[in-house]
Amino acid sequence: MEIIQLKRTVRQGFVNFWRNGWVSLATVLVMVLTLFVFGGLFFSNVLLTSALEQLEEKVDISVYFKTSAIEDEILALKSSVEKLAEVREAEYISREQALLEFEERHRENSLITQSLEELGENPLGASLNIRAQNPNQYEAISRFLESASFENIIDKINYRQNQLVIERLSQILNSSRAMGLGVTIVLAVIAILVAFNTVRLAIYTSRDEISIMRLVGAANSYIRGPFLVEGVLHGFLASLAAMIIFWPLVAWLGPKAERFFGGPNLLDYYFSNFLWIFLMLLFIGVVLGVISSLIATRRYLNK
Repeated sequence: MEIIQLKRTVRQGFVNFWRNGWVSLATVLVMVLTLFVFGGLFFSNVLLTSALEQLEEKVDISVYFKTSAIEDEILALKSSVEKLAEVREAEYISREQALLEFEERHRENSLITQSLEELGENPLGASLNIRAQNPNQYEAISRFLESASFENIIDKINYRQNQLVIERLSQILNSSRAMGLGVTIVLAVIAILVAFNTVRLAIYTSRDEISIMRLVGAANSYIRGPFLVEGVLHGFLASLAAMIIFWPLVAWLGPKAERFFGGPNLLDYYFSNFLWIFLMLLFIGVVLGVISSLIATRRYLNK
């Protein structure tokens, strides 16, 4: 009996969906706009996150060692730095590598090249480029390096010269994330309210039908079932339509966004994560449709 009842409920939900064609179409279109907002926020977050990660990658502090420093001592310091919880990566550049990179950068400057040849020895010291887990942690790393334990081998730490830039960049990163989250929440709430009211309007057109079913003694679950099926249909069709709309849009925006933000190509990201994005929109659409139907029908069932 339960299986028969379920089949009857699903069939009635499809019948109601097609019978209220224009109202169903309007509901689906509004939900498409709602899911489009969610999808747009999702893709915007991908680009923003990529841009912020690239900025973070460019932030580091460099430790320059004295030319008299022994390499074993420098490597021991590197090992100690890497054990710090704040450190993500520490790259060691030897004196020889530093000289090769310096000569490569200035190979067209004959004066510098000639001066190095006349000097006859490597004037550059080794260095250590350190990246923190978070830009806010460079202060702690700098204090560790400035301790008396390493003053005999360290010549200079460039954190103090770059401190203002690092702190401002850290503030920009944190503010951008907070602003992005705030905008996402506001737009999501607006989209949900619009979709909810549209679903309520669709059910309002069936208020007489609900009243009649109540008069003949139909159970609340029997009355509510077809409307829940309609909510699932609205969510499914809206998510499918939203994915179709995003296809040409990301194809057009992908190369432009990649050049501007330097992040992933949106079209490639769209296809590589197609199933996951579709399931996300489908879940949001179905949940929104079902919850809206539950709340809207309860108003008429409680009369």
